Amino acid sequence: MAATKRLTADALAEALVERTGHAFADRQRLQRALTHASARSTRAGVDYERFEFLGDRVLGLVVADMLLAAFPDAAEGELSLRLNALVNAEALSEIAEEIGLPELVRAGSDVRNLEGRKRTNLRADALESLIAVLYLDGGFETARAFIHRYWQPRSQAIGAARRDAKTELQEWAHQAASGAVPAYRVDAREGPDHDPLFTVSVKVGHFAPAIGSGRSKREAEQAAAAALLLREGVWSAA
Repeated sequence: MAATKRLTADALAEALVERTGHAFADRQRLQRALTHASARSTRAGVDYERFEFLGDRVLGLVVADMLLAAFPDAAEGELSLRLNALVNAEALSEIAEEIGLPELVRAGSDVRNLEGRKRTNLRADALESLIAVLYLDGGFETARAFIHRYWQPRSQAIGAARRDAKTELQEWAHQAASGAVPAYRVDAREGPDHDPLFTVSVKVGHFAPAIGSGRSKREAEQAAAAALLLREGVWSAA
């Protein structure tokens, strides 16, 4: 997230009209939503994390509804895999980059210079904050139109969803490791209570452990299982 000049609330709103399809009425709220706590002189009245919390729920609801309509014959497991692929931090970070959102977020220099997973999470959080403001400022249909604009093409581009990674790993382990059962371990938990990041490792028999991360323990376990399946050639990267 590169350092940029601070935009006024009006300039920020104008910069986002074309990208979101919405003219913001409460421009001060938009500016608060895209101001990271690291750019504030005090944490009193910080809204950033609260906007993320709301935006995450709005996004999940809209994408779940979109998938139900697009894949009427899909089972719950397949829908869950598709949903996770569309709302994980990597997908959100890509969309944030696509619309140029990182350059509009106010953040301290230490945060702007983050790399790797932390930078991905920061961009994902900023996009969730933006979705929350779209919902608060324009209502559900405004937020829904924005989400459909950027998520629907991606939902169609995702190929047939794979089976649940943990289920696949358990069945593979039974054959490849003489009945061994995958053992999962939480290696780290970071972030605030409302938006944690879990790091989980999984070990199967004599095979080297694999690591995954996610915003819930279950998501991290799925990521770790998928990583092991990919590494051992059970799954292809495609």
